[in-house]
Amino acid sequence: MRREEIPSFGTLRNLKVINAAAVVAGPFMCGLFAEQGADVIELESTRAQDMFRNFGDAWSTERRNQRMSSLNIPTPEGKAVLLRMIKWADLLVESNKGGTWKKWGLTDEVLWEANPKLVIVHISGFGQTGDPDYVSRPSFDSIGQAFSGFMSINGMPEPNPPYVTKPFTGDYITGLFGAWSALAGVIRARETGIGESIDVAQYEAMARLQGNYLSDGVNKGIQYPRMGNLDVIGACNGTERCKDGWIFIAVGGAAPVRKLINLLGFEHDPDFEGIIQTIDRQHPQRAKKFVKALETFCAERTVDEVDRILSQLKVPCSKIMTYQMMLEHPHYQARETITEWHDEMTNRTVKGVNMIPKFKKNPGQIFRGGAKYGTDNEDVMHEFGYTDKEIKALYEKGIMKKPE
Repeated sequence: MRREEIPSFGTLRNLKVINAAAVVAGPFMCGLFAEQGADVIELESTRAQDMFRNFGDAWSTERRNQRMSSLNIPTPEGKAVLLRMIKWADLLVESNKGGTWKKWGLTDEVLWEANPKLVIVHISGFGQTGDPDYVSRPSFDSIGQAFSGFMSINGMPEPNPPYVTKPFTGDYITGLFGAWSALAGVIRARETGIGESIDVAQYEAMARLQGNYLSDGVNKGIQYPRMGNLDVIGACNGTERCKDGWIFIAVGGAAPVRKLINLLGFEHDPDFEGIIQTIDRQHPQRAKKFVKALETFCAERTVDEVDRILSQLKVPCSKIMTYQMMLEHPHYQARETITEWHDEMTNRTVKGVNMIPKFKKNPGQIFRGGAKYGTDNEDVMHEFGYTDKEIKALYEKGIMKKPE
């Protein structure tokens, strides 16, 4: 696909991105940009295809709208190609182990010599600086969850093991941190003409998400135990079993809690007097009564009945949706949360989550699913001034790899 074939749309139509990352976090953030009209070129390694290609139709979602090229970056010829490309780019994203690009001779300073306005996002498990034994460590989603403390608070109580939250929670959260910080860097670079280097460590992104769990841990020495779906403050189960399945009920907020108190028959019980914002563990007698009554209320009704009654009372609740339920649900359909497009990999129509969030004046667009390996090699290289003869030589030297 040539640059002029990319439709003009979205809020990021003037953003130019080199995606030299792989698997989830980095490409995910670049995919968000592409959904808003950015021109994103992914450079897959010639040594091995992006591992995320093994995840079925997810590739078509996570790489949609991106152009696919290949490049052996660490080689002298590969570095020369990259430096030519970043003269064009606003943003470069990479996701190797910390310090890898420095070892290749591609320091931030070298990249800025080619393009002083370039914003560079380094995504890694442990960051670009710190303890040398950790900076160079490899990482995956689960490793980031473990090292950040996030895993220690997720799962069922001892002696059960800590849980990895699914799917790829750490990767996607890291990608979101990378996305907002990259755009902040681009805004500043356009204001000043000076680029930025952003060091996104996956474990730090996960550490940032832990609210009172982490603040109580580092300030008060409290290591909250794993409690499954239970909460360290609230006493309710959250997930409640109904006649035909499960529903989640969030018991919180003075008005909803009072409505539940009345619904369950405790409006005249002295244990439930005053303003109650949640059914907490600090009032065990109240909690014991309430939890048992709510369990009984749900067990005697279907999921639909409980959902209807509580939603009419404006009590926060939700059926625990399956993917088939999502496809059939009127709210999903009305908002077009699940959409479909043509998949070049399998030559069929696939479904996936639509562009999130929704922009009113400059909506996103899906014009292409995740493409085949190296399919845009020649179009991309011609745009950067390479001749057919030069491209052939790059193929022969293994600097680029032909489409498969």
